[in-house]
Amino acid sequence: MQRSVTSALRAQITSPAEIALSVMVSKQANPVQETLSITVDGASVKATEVEGAQGSRWHLLKDVPSGQFAVDYQAVVESGGESAELTAMDRIHWIRPSRYVDVDRLENVSRQLFGNYQGKELVLEVANYVNETTAYILGSSRVTDGASETFMSKSGVCRDFAHLTIAFLRACGVPARLVSAYAPGLSPMDFHAVVEAHVEGQWFVVDPTRLAPRASLVRIATGADASETAFLTTHSGGLRFNSLNVTAVAMPGLLPDNHDDLISLG
Repeated sequence: MQRSVTSALRAQITSPAEIALSVMVSKQANPVQETLSITVDGASVKATEVEGAQGSRWHLLKDVPSGQFAVDYQAVVESGGESAELTAMDRIHWIRPSRYVDVDRLENVSRQLFGNYQGKELVLEVANYVNETTAYILGSSRVTDGASETFMSKSGVCRDFAHLTIAFLRACGVPARLVSAYAPGLSPMDFHAVVEAHVEGQWFVVDPTRLAPRASLVRIATGADASETAFLTTHSGGLRFNSLNVTAVAMPGLLPDNHDDLISLG
C-alpha cells in the first residue's frame, strides 16, 4: 500500500529563534519520493537533520531570523515504518515514568483494573478501557496535562488518550511508547498520536481513539510521550503559530480496522 502525505506549517518568527521540527516520515518508512522546504520570507533556512529513536528524522534550525516562517513537506511511502527489536536500554526507557506519563500516580489503579491480564490481552483491554471511558473533545485538555489529569477529566485528544494508555501499560510492566503518525482516514485530519506496546517479543500498535485504521499509519517520530515527538518545538526566541494543514491518503484505499486484534506498524 502506498501512502501520500503532506504537511504545511505557517508561523511568524517574532525574534531570532532556535527550532526543532519533526514532520518527515521515519527513516524506516522508506520514502520513494520526498521534498522538504523550510523558508523565512521566501529565503531558504539551513537545517541540520538529526536521527532519533526508530529512525525519527528531526531538523534542527539555529538562528532563524524574524519573518514569515513556512515549512512544506511531501512524501510518498510504501511502508508504515517497521519497529526495531527491543534492546535492554529501550526497556528501561519505555517502562519508566516520563514527562506526560506519570506512572506512579496511576500504578495502583492500573493494577486494580488490569492485574488479571497479560500479554496481548492486556494491551487490548487497556486500549478498550481508555476508548470507552474517555471522550474525544477538541480543546478539552491543556498542553501541561499528563495521564493522571486525563484519567480524572475523562476527556482529551489523541495525545491524551495515548498518554493514559501508555501509563496503564507501563504500570503493568509493559514497555510502551508514543508514535506520532500521518494517518489516512483520520477526521479531522492532523498529525495523530498512537501507542506501541511490546509484548510477547513484538511491538504492536493500538489507537485508543479508534479514529484511523492502523494498517495505513505512517510513523513520523517515536518517543516516551508527546514531549519527545512534538512536530514543532521552539528552544529559544519567539514564534507565533499561525496554521497547520496535514493530508494523508492511502492508495488504492483504506483497509478496514475493527481494533479487535493487534497489528504491527509497517
